Amino acid sequence: MTLSGHCLCGAVRFVLDGAQNWVGHCYCDSCRRGAGAPLVTFIGQPNGQWRWTGQPPVCYVSSPGNRRYFCATCGSSVAYASDRYPDEMHFHATLLDDPSAVTPTSVYHLDEKLPWPDL
Repeated sequence: MTLSGHCLCGAVRFVLDGAQNWVGHCYCDSCRRGAGAPLVTFIGQPNGQWRWTGQPPVCYVSSPGNRRYFCATCGSSVAYASDRYPDEMHFHATLLDDPSAVTPTSVYHLDEKLPWPDL
């Protein structure tokens, strides 16, 4: 399966080839702040099975060993990488051209979920 996606302005584009390692929601404080959202849904894509096809994003080291990737033009958060997971890149699922092509099956850092009611 090949999936593609892009940031808000379309400058940063990416393609994911083959199966994903996982798709899940992350509630951690760092991911929420990086994306400006109450949770972030990521696709864990194996290295060697993804590529930038547009302008490459800029990198921000958010904490030691953790890198967040953003569009230099529109500021959209597009991906995350960590030394803890050296063999994969984590892409924002909502940036896919067809976000319904993936289904989250995991939840991470539920203990950090904001105490807001689910609607």
